[in-house]
Amino acid sequence: MNNILPSSKGIRFKCQGSSNCCVSRGSYGYVYLSLNDIKRFAKYFKISIDNFIKKYCSNQDGYYHLIEKNKNGNCIFLKNKQCTVYKARPVQCRTWPFWKENLNAKRWNNEIINFCPGIGKGKLYSNKEINKIANKDSKNEKLILKTTNKS
Repeated sequence: MNNILPSSKGIRFKCQGSSNCCVSRGSYGYVYLSLNDIKRFAKYFKISIDNFIKKYCSNQDGYYHLIEKNKNGNCIFLKNKQCTVYKARPVQCRTWPFWKENLNAKRWNNEIINFCPGIGKGKLYSNKEINKIANKDSKNEKLILKTTNKS
């Protein structure tokens, strides 16, 4: 298996539309939401924050996440393997696959490249770009904690 972790060249990635990342597997794969994500969705749907939370969110151990559409764990906004809210999608979705926990060599080579068919294809992301995206996801995780502490 080729090691395609960030090197001096970076990582190639282009979404292939598999929707693998849009399906949860138990608590692994929930799309957790920050207050900014919730506000963006409420604006997108032209509803109040409270109505968005009531209609589209569930709570797992004090953290808001998008509900699943069915027992398969499909995201509520996944239809025919397409994201129906792509422009408003949460930071967690925007930053896939460049999450810090994914960039661990063992995990990357044993899980991520087998899970995501977009790895190794498309645009070459430099290490600088990858770190910027990973840091955005890390900052968002801190916002998720702040959001849930307010609820």
